[in-house]
Amino acid sequence: MKPSPLQVAKKRFGVDEKDPTKARKAAKAKLVSAVKALADEGLWIDRVNAGKGLDSVPNKKLLRLLDTLEAVKAEFGSRDKLIDGIVALEGRKDPGFRARFERWPTPRLWDAYRAAKKRAN
Repeated sequence: MKPSPLQVAKKRFGVDEKDPTKARKAAKAKLVSAVKALADEGLWIDRVNAGKGLDSVPNKKLLRLLDTLEAVKAEFGSRDKLIDGIVALEGRKDPGFRARFERWPTPRLWDAYRAAKKRAN
């Protein structure tokens, strides 16, 4: 049986609370803070609702976002370098092509990079 996103977050951030409510809140808080820490390093276009913030985003989406941001940071370091990687893999140098990618969020860029890398191989 596949673990739920909450179970994955608890295991990943080492939350061992006896009270399920406190454990859920602690795992969510640690997950949100981990995403915010990576989001401040030039990997993120802030499109989150200012009233709700990342606290209202489901755990499954936060885990995927965290994995994506960690992968981009490890391989490229910034969004600009990721965009340069996509443009290089596609073999196009026109500025309009690059400008199109600058509007995209990081997860979409990461998916585009992986698809372009797969096509190049």
